Amino acid sequence: MSYEFFVSLRYLKAKRKSAFISIITAISTAGVALGVMALIIVLAVMTGFEEDLKDKILGTNAHIVVLRNDGPIENYEEVVTKLQQYKGVVAATPFIYSQVMLSADKDVSGVVLRGIDPETDKKVTNLYKAMVNGSIDDLEIKPTTNSSSVVADSLPGLIIGKELANRLHVSVGDRINVISPLGNITPLGMVPKMKGFKVVGIFNTGMFEYDSTLAYVSLPEAQTFLNMEGSVTGIQLRVKDVYGTGKIVQQINKDFGFSYYARDWMEMNRNILFALKTEKVVMFIILTLIVLVAAFGIASTLFMLVMEKHRDIAILKSMGATNRSIMKIFVLEGLIIGAMGTITGVLAGLVIALNLEKIVGIVQRLTGFALFDKHVYYLDRFPSQVVPSDVVTIAVTAIIISFIATLYPSWQASKLLPAEAFRYE
Repeated sequence: MSYEFFVSLRYLKAKRKSAFISIITAISTAGVALGVMALIIVLAVMTGFEEDLKDKILGTNAHIVVLRNDGPIENYEEVVTKLQQYKGVVAATPFIYSQVMLSADKDVSGVVLRGIDPETDKKVTNLYKAMVNGSIDDLEIKPTTNSSSVVADSLPGLIIGKELANRLHVSVGDRINVISPLGNITPLGMVPKMKGFKVVGIFNTGMFEYDSTLAYVSLPEAQTFLNMEGSVTGIQLRVKDVYGTGKIVQQINKDFGFSYYARDWMEMNRNILFALKTEKVVMFIILTLIVLVAAFGIASTLFMLVMEKHRDIAILKSMGATNRSIMKIFVLEGLIIGAMGTITGVLAGLVIALNLEKIVGIVQRLTGFALFDKHVYYLDRFPSQVVPSDVVTIAVTAIIISFIATLYPSWQASKLLPAEAFRYE
């Protein structure tokens, strides 16, 4: 152990006449700990929300969507086969996309109608996991009639979201009319096309936007209803690496030429992902100010310590201590304060962040106030995810800020002249 480190540790121990400095030291340490703890908790919650949102986006949508610029894809079986040969592509499925209206009794709602192949869609999206009633396999059940030609169950299947079902006041087994504005041309003009469907399933993705605006039918039914026999709107792809979709998209656009274009999930949700990332960076900067304020406390502590220990500094210099050694003593003392605060803040932050859902539940039970309403935020749990790199970044940032705060008061201490210190002794 160097004598500079030994002296800096000795200065941390309070004497009766320097108790006030020790109080300021404790406050500075607590300030650093509070800032570090707040950063870890807030970033963990924001990362949890971001990952939860990504899971829901990727659960309903494909990783990559391939469309045609000039209309529907007619030779889609050939395109699907070609796309499945790309490196990194796990599965592919065709789909149809169109805006329609749903009516049930007196309730009407505009939705997005998707025609899917249930068998291949299971390999691309997680819609089958989001089913709370029924199954997507029920879309393929063929309408049947009895022997007397009276319709027994002649309506094709339809799957809708939970919020949409509540809005239309329907449940599994009820009839819904699907109305397309792109109807048939008659002598009286364009007449909207309408067809009856039976609700065979209800899904709940946890995202209000999806659960209130999406409806699914089988691919053949969508082709017949929308007059798209033998063609589809596009192809959905699932890949191994969800963060490596950019290279695959570039390769597809290059190989298929101008007629086709591919988009990945990050491009389709660019606005919301950018907003989350920006908010996370801004919160990091704002909360870092807490550590910065605590750093001023460290600087104040060192200034007061230098004023009190000017006689000790003069004695050390008289005994041969260099300016560098004196500066090192006070830099180490400031770093010890910052390190203690950082370690305390990291430990407290990790304990709270890793058990945040339990803590929120306990607070809600004790206060009776709903801090986290699952029906409002559409989350089945309080998301909190600790990322090791974030913790390291926070800890290093706190140490660096503490180090910078020690430089000026330590430099002032090193410039103290022994003769000036002993003049009034």
